[in-house]
Formats: sequence, structure tokens, C-alpha cells
Amino acid sequence: MRILVVLPRFPYPLEKGDKLRAYYQIKELSKRNEIYLFCVSHSRVQPEHLEQLKPFCKDICIVKSPKLVNYKNVIRNFLHTKSLQIGYWDSTKARKAYKAFERKVKPDVLYNQMVRTMVYVARSQYPKVMDFQDALSMNTERHMEHTHFPWHYILHFEFKMLRSTEYNSFKIFDALTIISDADSDAIPHTRNGDIYITPNGVDFDYFKPMEREKRYDLVFCGNMHYEPNVRAARFLAKKVMPLVWQELPQARLLLAGADPKKRVKELEGDRVTVTGFVEDIRECYASAKILAAPMQSGSGLQNKLLEAMSMRIPCVTTSIANDSLHAEVGKEVLVGDTAESFAAHVVSLLKDEQQRDALAQQGYDFVHRNFSWEKAGEKLEAVLKSVVKK
Repeated sequence: MRILVVLPRFPYPLEKGDKLRAYYQIKELSKRNEIYLFCVSHSRVQPEHLEQLKPFCKDICIVKSPKLVNYKNVIRNFLHTKSLQIGYWDSTKARKAYKAFERKVKPDVLYNQMVRTMVYVARSQYPKVMDFQDALSMNTERHMEHTHFPWHYILHFEFKMLRSTEYNSFKIFDALTIISDADSDAIPHTRNGDIYITPNGVDFDYFKPMEREKRYDLVFCGNMHYEPNVRAARFLAKKVMPLVWQELPQARLLLAGADPKKRVKELEGDRVTVTGFVEDIRECYASAKILAAPMQSGSGLQNKLLEAMSMRIPCVTTSIANDSLHAEVGKEVLVGDTAESFAAHVVSLLKDEQQRDALAQQGYDFVHRNFSWEKAGEKLEAVLKSVVKK
């Protein structure tokens, strides 16, 4: 098949979940298909990053969209009662470039990521599949619950617009995919059961157990500009760790990830380290005894859990994250939804090396059974083939 992949961001480097998902999907699909990539970028794509995609793509079209134009489109969409983030990734320049690229490629099928790219493909006559990735409306609603005016009003507006857009997607696309059944259930449509589940995977050759000195007791990883990660980091440092320190005063926490907001940087102290961007996130996983992922909001599947499990690191998380992961609680992962229960799990693991090892091994076995990029790619390819066949 000639597959035209349409993305809202260039899928490298892999510091964001949507980039990681797109990169590995392209890599797997390219094994048996011709891949053509169209994406929008708000900054210049570095040549060395472009080289990472060239082996998998027959042709790549990148449209640089100035942020000033995108902010104007956000205002325009607000005035016309449309999704703000769709406006942010939209521009006349990008639409024209996309149409020209589509005419050049003449694809068998279009595969676009997230509702942010709907404006480019909505009128196309080619078979088309959209990956919701996760339920953006649910993500926005959870974010909204933690904010105050005026952000609460803005997010409530965006929540309503995303709900409407997700609903209308069923009219526009021949098939829809999403990362987990929990996210599928959150899509506002009676046919949400028809959405194909195409989970993420793990690069098992890359994320494998590493022998390193355990300089930290806990690590939390993720893009530290992403609001659900910011909120989780603050919950961990301000609510959970004080309870842990009552039992284990010397316990050390590592907050690792790119572009930390001020609200994350200010958490740094004698027992809390904030790294910012790191070249190799595996070193952060391997240097800690436990991965803590106390997600308070957000949606989708947490790659940090998959990666840590694949490196045989025991994981403690919340129901919000495990609803998509479906690990067996108490055997493959520990779950605590309050600061008290989360801290109790952490203390128990830190005091019991045998329990840590057992949980780590069960998590390792779980992720190897269920989260292979190769299997995820085959599922996606089957969906695309079915749409072409129809």
C-alpha cells in the first residue's frame, strides 16, 4: 500500500507520546508498505532528526507554520466556535501544501494522527483512517477540573468543541483507531465500540534491564511541560514524598524529562532532583529502585510505565493510568489513588527488596506478553488494508 501519514508534529525526537507512537507506527508499516509523510512543524526540523525518518519514508513534506499565524487561527476558531487546538495546527499555507503533496503521492489510503489534522484530509476522496491516539476531550475535561478562571472557562470551551469534533469524526473517516479501550469508551458516540484498539508497544531491544547504581529511590519521567506530568510531579513531591520521608527520611526522588515548567523546577531540593532534558532516559530509569507515576489527569497509555516495566523496574501508579494499561494490581503493578495509599506502596517496596524484585519481574513478563510494536503495527496495517479493500 501507498500510505500517506499526516501528523501535527515531526515525529522526532521522541520526547512526546504522540511522536513516539507515530515514529514506531511508521517504522513498522514501512516494512511492507510505501510510506509518505506530511507534517506541520512550528520550528525548524534539525537535519539529524530528519535522517531518523528517511529510512522509513519514500518522501517527506514538512510545512513550517509560524506560531503567530497559528495563534491568529486559535482566535478565529474561538470566534467561530471551533476547537482551539485544531486552529493552532491549521494554516492556509499548510492546507495548500498538503493538497499538492496528496496529488503527487496518489496514496491508497490516508492515515492521520489526532483530530488536530482533520482539516487537511476531511474533503479528500481517498480512503482515510484517523488515529484519535487518546480521548482528547476526556484529557481536557480532567485538566479543566484542576483549573480556575479564566483557564477553566477556556478549557470548558475546548472540551465542548473536542467532544463535537470527536463525534463528527465518525462521519468523515472510513475507520478510526485509538490507543486503549478506556479511551474508546470515553469517545462521545454510540458507535465508539467500532473504534479499533491499536496500542503502543515497547522497543524491547532498547528498553532492557541495565545494571546501574541505584542513586535514587524513586523516578518519575515524562515531558515536564505537559500539564498532566506537571501535576503528577507536584503531587509526588508535595503530597506523597512528605509521607515517605516520615518513614524513610533519606529517600531520594528524581524528576526526569524535557522542558520542565517553573512549577516543576521549584520542586528541586536536597532530596529531589530535576534533570531537564536527558540524552538517554534509560539511565534515569535504571538509576532508581521504583518508577512512580501518580497520574492525576490525562488520558491514553503511559509509555513511561511500559518502558520501566521493560527495564524490569517495579512500578507504582494510579487507576487513571492503569485503566488503559490493564496490569494486574498487586502482581504486575501497585495502584494508589490517594497520597496515603501511594506512599504506603512506595514505603513497602523500598523496605522489601524481595517484593520489589517480584513486582519487577511480573511487570517485565506482562509488558513482553502484551506490548510489542511489531504486533501493534500488524493490527494497524490490518485496519488500513480493510479500508482499502472496501
